[in-house]
Amino acid sequence: MNKHRILLYPLGKELQVNDQTRLIDVLLEFGIEFPCGGKGTCGKCRVRLLEGEIKISDVHQRKLDKLGFSTDWRLACFSECTSDITLEIEQFRHLILADESEFEFEPQEGFGVAVDLGTTTIVTQLIELSTAKVLAVETLLNPQVKFGADLISRIQAGLEGNADEMTRKIRSSIGKMITLMLKKHNVELKKVVLVGNTVMQHLFCGLNLTPLSFYPFHVNDLGLKSFEPKNLGWNFDVKEKVRFFPSIGSFVGSDILAGIAATGLHLNDNFTALIDIGTNGEIVVGNKNQIVCASTAAGPAFEGSNISMGMRAVTGAISSLNIIDGAIIANVIGNIPPKGICGSALVDAIAIFRKQEKIGLFGEITSGEKTIALTGKITLSQRDINEFQLAKAAIAAGINILANTLSIQLDNIHTIYIAGAFGNYINIKNMVETGLIEISEDKIRKMGNTALIGAKMFLFTNYEIIDLILSKTRHINLESDPKFQDLYVEKMLFV
Repeated sequence: MNKHRILLYPLGKELQVNDQTRLIDVLLEFGIEFPCGGKGTCGKCRVRLLEGEIKISDVHQRKLDKLGFSTDWRLACFSECTSDITLEIEQFRHLILADESEFEFEPQEGFGVAVDLGTTTIVTQLIELSTAKVLAVETLLNPQVKFGADLISRIQAGLEGNADEMTRKIRSSIGKMITLMLKKHNVELKKVVLVGNTVMQHLFCGLNLTPLSFYPFHVNDLGLKSFEPKNLGWNFDVKEKVRFFPSIGSFVGSDILAGIAATGLHLNDNFTALIDIGTNGEIVVGNKNQIVCASTAAGPAFEGSNISMGMRAVTGAISSLNIIDGAIIANVIGNIPPKGICGSALVDAIAIFRKQEKIGLFGEITSGEKTIALTGKITLSQRDINEFQLAKAAIAAGINILANTLSIQLDNIHTIYIAGAFGNYINIKNMVETGLIEISEDKIRKMGNTALIGAKMFLFTNYEIIDLILSKTRHINLESDPKFQDLYVEKMLFV
């Protein structure tokens, strides 16, 4: 088979690929993103063709025309390498939370690995079980992102015949990450535990995705899953079986189970809430007597996939905005010119423009223009504002419904923990002012990667904590609540 050379500028990388290799299959590790799952609708996988030729089909050309790209651009998801080419791409540095928080534990002999399998990113940590010390960390962009940025795209891709490939890719990636840590520390593993959302659990474990594809998303097979390493394709031994911890409900997985354990929510006398706004948005409210949880469709706005100039928290993303002497000052990850805006800065932008009365009560741009200038070439469109309204309404309505389910008021919630990378950057004051969370600032705490903290805790558990949490936790389908739609519409307003 013919081989071709791909030169990546300005990275100085050279790839050798087979004839007709799809660019989507080789550019993922270099920061090219595929939020729409390779459908050619988002334009975020664009690459500039500097030398050589990439043939353009009629469908590809229509996609380029619709996105308004000039003739030197190509969509990686619609391109194949059929000759030597030189491409201009930008490599992003993905910021992934690898938590090192302390927690109480019972010392054990040996070593374990905790894995946080996220929709977008994966984090693995090698733990010394006698001290709970983190010996090594590996992070990676989830290779499944080529099938789409959000969970619905992954489910659709799986049902279209890609499920086996997605399972192989994720098992292989995690196996390689653990192998890299073991090369740094030549130890024998006693345990490996994994947590992730329900879709990630299904894809890792090779479970049937069909129940997650239609309402009411009723899934019977949510429990603890155990594997022999060799059955996962791993070439190292683990004394105990590899365990993927139970999900709580459809779209509320073991990452939230781990978050509950990490916050101690299930042990508190006072009502506590946990909000994890990532690719998916999950909300938990409860105390030592009862816990309710739900998922919301907030991720596409805060992860950037539904925002015109949106991007994740990577190099080139505006992570926060401030007003200094009347001017908007942008903080950009990597200290380079801004290429887009991530979720935390989107919250800042909405809060600032509301104060400046550039955005009205209903989310309208008061000038009548289609966009508002932010900084440099970065703008916020009317559609972006509306996407934010949908996301903030989902979170605000969700926490209200869960509080009502427990027969409490929002004021009865003693503490709210904000988890995940989004929560790490978020300006709490602006989050409250936009109505995203309708509780006073002094009750809100950032807690980082609660899924990873909980996964490490699970290395030391005898599973009683799991049974305890699950026995008092109910999964709520927000859309089935008769008050949800009215509340959702109400929370879209900026009051």
